[in-house]
Amino acid sequence: MSIQNHFGNPIRGQCQSKDHSVLAAARPDFAAIAAWIPQGALVLDLGCGDGSLLRYLKDTRNIHGYGVEINDVNLETCILNGVNVIQGDLDSGLSGFENNAFDYVILSQTLQATRHTERLMQEMLRIGREGVVSFPNFGYWKNRMQVVRGIMPVSKELPYQWYDTPNVHLCTLHDFESLCSKHQINILDHRVMTGDKAISFLPNLLGSTAVYRFQRGL
Repeated sequence: MSIQNHFGNPIRGQCQSKDHSVLAAARPDFAAIAAWIPQGALVLDLGCGDGSLLRYLKDTRNIHGYGVEINDVNLETCILNGVNVIQGDLDSGLSGFENNAFDYVILSQTLQATRHTERLMQEMLRIGREGVVSFPNFGYWKNRMQVVRGIMPVSKELPYQWYDTPNVHLCTLHDFESLCSKHQINILDHRVMTGDKAISFLPNLLGSTAVYRFQRGL
């Protein structure tokens, strides 16, 4: 299958496999996302970075995947890793993709770095049957403690200093759920975790990372 749009043609490369257990250890949200993706699904990963998530899903779920990425270095890595990638800027929109072109559209650890978040969420559900996002929870207690101390949080999930961060729209679990409610987006499932440990008690306080699965509301 070929995807052609205003971003250009997908660039293909030769696969250099990497142990998916290594990827899962580095990014616990990968396993949470994979649990929702059926075998053989057609997946679009927005802001796919070096293609690690797509490689993980290909190894574990046998998906057919495409990525969108703007960074030249990441594009080169995707090509080396055999990931079908299209160069494009998410903040410029996704109008080149047809309606319902994918089973799942994923935005993994990229939501907080987008400028037009509301529009992007709606576009995800125009071109995909379901959407999946993961993001650092700004409401995590360690982040709150740093704010109380008068400094911007820096952590594994938020590794940047205030002056060099790409993050422009940090949010808590409650913030994200309010956004979904505002736009009649139906949350199907979610998982909150700290490291690889699932958090069910006081998740907005005790969870450092959130993963949500959603679809268009009726």
